[in-house]
Amino acid sequence: MSAAHDHHAPGDDEQVGTDHSGLATADHGQEAAGVDAGHDPHAGHDAHAGQDAHAGHHGHGGHGGHGDHAAQFRDKFWVSLVVAVPVVAFSSMFAGLLGYDVPSFPGSEWISPVLGTFLFAWGGWPFLSGGVAEARAKQPGMMLLIAMAITVAFVASWATTLGIGGLDLDFWWELALLVVIMLLGHWIEMRALGAASGALDALAALLPDTADRVDGTSGTDSGDGTGPGTGSGATTEVALADLVAGDVVLVRSGARVPADGVVVDGSAEMDESMITGESRTVARGEGDRVVAGTVATDGALRVRVTAVGDETALAGIRRLVAEAQASSSRAQALADRAAALLFWFASGAGVVTFVVWLLLGDLDQAITRTVTVLVIACPHALGLAIPLVIAISTERAARAGVLVKDRLALERMRTVDTVLFDKTGTLTKGEPGVTDVATASSSGGLTGDEALRLAAAAERDSEHPVARALVRAAAAEAAAAPQEARVESFRSLTGSGVSARVDGVDVAVGGPGLLRDLALEAPADLAAATEPWRGDGAAVLWLVRSGGVVAAFALRDEVRPESAEAVRRLHDAGVRVAMVTGDARQVADSVARELGIDEVFAEVRPDEKDARVAELQQRGQRVAMVGDGVNDAPALARADVGIAIGAGTDVAVESAGVVLASSDPRAVLSVISLSRVGYRKMIQNLVWGAGYNVLSVPLAAGVLAPVGFVLSPAAGAVLMSLSTVIVALNAQLLRRWRPAA
Repeated sequence: MSAAHDHHAPGDDEQVGTDHSGLATADHGQEAAGVDAGHDPHAGHDAHAGQDAHAGHHGHGGHGGHGDHAAQFRDKFWVSLVVAVPVVAFSSMFAGLLGYDVPSFPGSEWISPVLGTFLFAWGGWPFLSGGVAEARAKQPGMMLLIAMAITVAFVASWATTLGIGGLDLDFWWELALLVVIMLLGHWIEMRALGAASGALDALAALLPDTADRVDGTSGTDSGDGTGPGTGSGATTEVALADLVAGDVVLVRSGARVPADGVVVDGSAEMDESMITGESRTVARGEGDRVVAGTVATDGALRVRVTAVGDETALAGIRRLVAEAQASSSRAQALADRAAALLFWFASGAGVVTFVVWLLLGDLDQAITRTVTVLVIACPHALGLAIPLVIAISTERAARAGVLVKDRLALERMRTVDTVLFDKTGTLTKGEPGVTDVATASSSGGLTGDEALRLAAAAERDSEHPVARALVRAAAAEAAAAPQEARVESFRSLTGSGVSARVDGVDVAVGGPGLLRDLALEAPADLAAATEPWRGDGAAVLWLVRSGGVVAAFALRDEVRPESAEAVRRLHDAGVRVAMVTGDARQVADSVARELGIDEVFAEVRPDEKDARVAELQQRGQRVAMVGDGVNDAPALARADVGIAIGAGTDVAVESAGVVLASSDPRAVLSVISLSRVGYRKMIQNLVWGAGYNVLSVPLAAGVLAPVGFVLSPAAGAVLMSLSTVIVALNAQLLRRWRPAA
């Protein structure tokens, strides 16, 4: 690629979100504007001839806070499962249920107590520690409820084993099954959740560890990029922390820019995808600003540092992501809220049971009934059924190209009433395309196909987005074959376009700057034909043949063909659609009209996108943000649900709770559909699981004792296990879900 860099032609209109060094670029993280009315599409066009939620588990006190990993629960589950087999087999209560005799040999009576104690202390440790944390925080939930049940079962079983108090409550088998089932549930859940805490790490990884500072330049400039010379040429490797404003650093080909600054020497095509989310490179040369973390792909630059550390644009984005994540909802998950209510219900029922039986003068029954109530109140069903719904939901979503990283994001998606799309790369393709061609009446009968052929032939060896757009458009037409043309005398026209001799005819292609440089005016009929294009936010490119303007091309950031359907179906689902972009108002409004979008935020800087999300939230709307660039990361973290396009940057993906593997915006419908279906399954399982407890706890307490019916501890434990099987089967019905798109 050529290292040359062209400047925006003077007098062109400017707009927020567009770098004035060229078409479809981004300055300081501002979103690429695509192709905009009033801009010279060839500004910055070179001749290139021949030439990428929070960690852990939410809600469970202690558990999520300590960041246990799925692998830890997996290992504990398998070991506990092996140990649980002899515990259950040698339990006298379990043997009585199945009608077999417990094998007897010296020491056999200690197998269940010893191994059961190991299960309680080792396998149950996450729940015990989590329960203590919930109790200290005065926020009872699933962990405290599990901890209470296994502790009561442990104490009662040891009292029975040692013959204390005459109890006959051999709950070793129930303790073992409870620990194993809960470990399985948490392992399934955590494996399904994935990790949602990498946004800040991904941002930090965008910066190099060191910088090559040019000797003799330290602190020699005020930071405006216009200070004295650029040093002796020799460089010294220094840590980023040692850089100060005014230093000149050498950015080698393929290296990342270490700090924000201004190019004082050299030029290169820059990969700014970490900021814009767009894969195409952008030409940067002397006088242009560059952002920390971007990559010089094909040339070396000397950059005078203007901002370091916390003052860089990247640090600002990182700060916004951190603030947005910190302000995200910390509401407990659905199962945890149910478990909290169940904890108070079970505790209250246990106290009432003990007091009533004690007042009736039966201490043995008071202890037996109370222990039974507290043990069977533990939510086997809640502990396994909800993780199963989550696991199946995420598996079905993955098959539909949707990665669910945060279960709370999936739960919240059903409540979203506004979807805010970033425009570029999400609703649009993020690259210019030729949408219209017009020829002048004075062109001698030149057809649109022939005009495309001439323009594409002149541009065919360039990597500039405008050149690629023309070549693609020409290739789509059977009559236009730019590769067959004979091209000679190719030349880049600084700041205005290109010229070449195509099949012996002098041809030039460029924007308004080209006509000014050549002192030409468009014919009246051609100028009139281009006016509607400008009104729709398109950029105009002119074709000059043999000294006369003969054709014009409209270029726009092409709307994805599936975007209109996505917006329509969201409306059908009762969801408003909004769009945020750094593009000019006329460009944004044109796209909004075409797609039927309800609200548009235009000319928005990257650091303002999360403010637009907050604005919608302040109106009482539940917002899902869909984006793909680093500049979208704070907004993704701020939204009730952040949805990243998988083809976007790592930072955007890490900041989101949901990631779309494709760039099809219709996949958002799948997320909403899955959230609603999955939530219904959760509610069904919660109703069954909690309803079982509401009915069984009074029976275990002995409310029907006056009529001769008392639920035995063994029968209560069996029924509890059966309820788990029922809700697990109900969760499997979720596999019938199919994606909406």
